[in-house]
Amino acid sequence: MGNENIDITSFLEYLLLEKGYSKHTIIAYRKDLIDFSSFCALHFDQESITVVAYAQVRRWIVSLVAADISNSTINRKVSSLKSFYKFLQKSSQIENNPLSKHKSLKVAKRVQVPFTAKEINAVLENMAGGQNFEACRNRLLVELLYSTGMRRAELISIQEVDVNCADQTIKVVGKRNKERYVPILSSVLQTIKEYQGLKATIDGGSGFFLITSKGNKLYETLVYRIINSYFSKISSKVKKSPHILRHSFATHLLNEGADLNSVKELLGHSSLASTQVYTHNSLDAIKNIYKQAHPRSNKKQ
Repeated sequence: MGNENIDITSFLEYLLLEKGYSKHTIIAYRKDLIDFSSFCALHFDQESITVVAYAQVRRWIVSLVAADISNSTINRKVSSLKSFYKFLQKSSQIENNPLSKHKSLKVAKRVQVPFTAKEINAVLENMAGGQNFEACRNRLLVELLYSTGMRRAELISIQEVDVNCADQTIKVVGKRNKERYVPILSSVLQTIKEYQGLKATIDGGSGFFLITSKGNKLYETLVYRIINSYFSKISSKVKKSPHILRHSFATHLLNEGADLNSVKELLGHSSLASTQVYTHNSLDAIKNIYKQAHPRSNKKQ
């Protein structure tokens, strides 16, 4: 399987160095390709997956369905394959992509239920009053996630130099190292200054803006636990994660009349299609306003 390993390695290096994909994404791509490679070796006695027929991929998909793997997971695995063959095609190693006409499996749309403004305010009220470092930092986590809509990974990667209190902006490095600047609300700026004062006594010199009580960079599971812990006391929603705060940020902005393009830029999306998933709840709000306001609505009769 030597040639195949060379092809896969070259592809992964291309994703990492040229496309700027995260190491976590690279690991997922590698696993998908190795899984398909093992399948071809077992069922087709084929050592290399550089050249395959779509029928082979389809048989792999059938085996994944039979193993009760979700359609969304299967689609992600097939997407890894499709990208691999696009790379081989681009580098003139193959003429045709065997997956060029493949259609993804249908996936039921999952509606993420955002926190209400009332729930978020209740959490922040409960967090008020804590004067120690961790209490202040935890409050800042909630305020930043909700007021900027940044991703959890973006939040923990903020450097001290990225926070510009004078301009009230934060530089955020998003997916594929794409930079954007997000505004800081005046109320959040006050929390930032309180946090920086407390941080000065324990900063370990890591350069990261948000740190643990030992001076180290925050990590994703800790951020999740903090958000989940505080919101579990207030909200009965099934999901209580940093991503739901991002979802709440986008939904609430759209409900208040923000245009889709502005929300797209704030979220760091590369296309409007990604932002449009947040319009579901804002559409519900528009429908309610319409029912309340229109003269012919039953609410008016």
